[in-house]
Amino acid sequence: MKFQKIVDDIYRLAVNIEDENYLFEGIWPIPHGISINAYLIKGEKNVLIDLTQDIMEFPKAITGQMEGLSLSVEDIDIIVVNHMEPDHAGWLLEFCKKNTKGVIYCTKKAIPLLEAFGRVPADRAVAITDGMTLEVGEYELQFFETPNIHWPETMMTYERKRKILFACDAFGSYGKVTEDAIFDDQLSEEKHAFFENEALRYYANIVAAFSGAVLKGLTKLSGLDVKIICPSHGIIWRENPGVIIDHYKRYAEYSKGPAEREITLVWSSMYGSTKSMLNLVVETIRKHKIPVHVYQAPGDDIGYILAGAWKSAGLIFGMPTYEYKVFPPMSHVIDELLVKKVTNKKVFRFGSYGWVGGAQRDFESKIEKSGWDLLGFYEWQGAPTREDEQALVQKIDAFCEELIKFTE
Repeated sequence: MKFQKIVDDIYRLAVNIEDENYLFEGIWPIPHGISINAYLIKGEKNVLIDLTQDIMEFPKAITGQMEGLSLSVEDIDIIVVNHMEPDHAGWLLEFCKKNTKGVIYCTKKAIPLLEAFGRVPADRAVAITDGMTLEVGEYELQFFETPNIHWPETMMTYERKRKILFACDAFGSYGKVTEDAIFDDQLSEEKHAFFENEALRYYANIVAAFSGAVLKGLTKLSGLDVKIICPSHGIIWRENPGVIIDHYKRYAEYSKGPAEREITLVWSSMYGSTKSMLNLVVETIRKHKIPVHVYQAPGDDIGYILAGAWKSAGLIFGMPTYEYKVFPPMSHVIDELLVKKVTNKKVFRFGSYGWVGGAQRDFESKIEKSGWDLLGFYEWQGAPTREDEQALVQKIDAFCEELIKFTE
């Protein structure tokens, strides 16, 4: 990739992770890749805002883009570290070996991490204070602490004169970014829809548990006149930055409920008895004109299940009893949903059992402090009968009617 001009002497330096087998943060699948964006301000003093990960020759790629601007690593005077996570700061160790003059600006909480992650001594850093400004020639940088979006040491950087917000992990998304379409006004409607879906999945996977901090951060930054948003992952918003701000606000508010009038249905089956009711449940939901997202456990990755569950006001779990408890793969799904603080949901469960039940009791114990409203369940022994089918339809009908009321 080559450097891209944003405005004046402010540039995007970026790489894409394109390996379909790569797991972001070692967990999340990114079949469509992801960009890692750094930003360079060229002037009387040269400023690098965030770096890149020290993998796949990414530092070499960023160095090459800098050379296209007639700069080297040694020419950087100021290094702004908005966030110490290694996808943004992993290059810091080798970078600071070559660059011995650059002053690092970061939050106070980030300073111990400079040594822990990058073996960079604290005396190379300046701990910013919230709202602090730094004049760099014709540029004026202002730093804002935004803790837990999504690490405790995170901050954002605002260029006051051009009204650019360098937001790090906020307002980001999965999905690689091509050189011919790095700005929102360069995307087709189809590409906008793609990045919205990838932004939701990114949020649900990485940021969702910190939604309270996101809402506080949005309130804190609401007084800024933001013309351009430059995130560390995804496209740059210069035509209508309010779009991604609104998306993130909506995602964060799902944590308080209700979310969208949709249902995420996750199912498991040992020998087919629970699965045999799946199509009937889906057809009954669709009869109520409610979109339904269907996932299997095991089978579908938890990252996708999280995205569907975060957006949906209703959750339905279909799984059998296994050794008097919830089917183990489903237990893992439930645990992950609770860790990510998926809450304020209307919930239903159905499933088969053998000699005796037990899954329902275990399920209710697991979700006792979840903030989920269990509206009902239906169980049957062995293979379902016609009477079981009719009873389950009635239960799903009632669940859908309650969900509609909840989301009105």
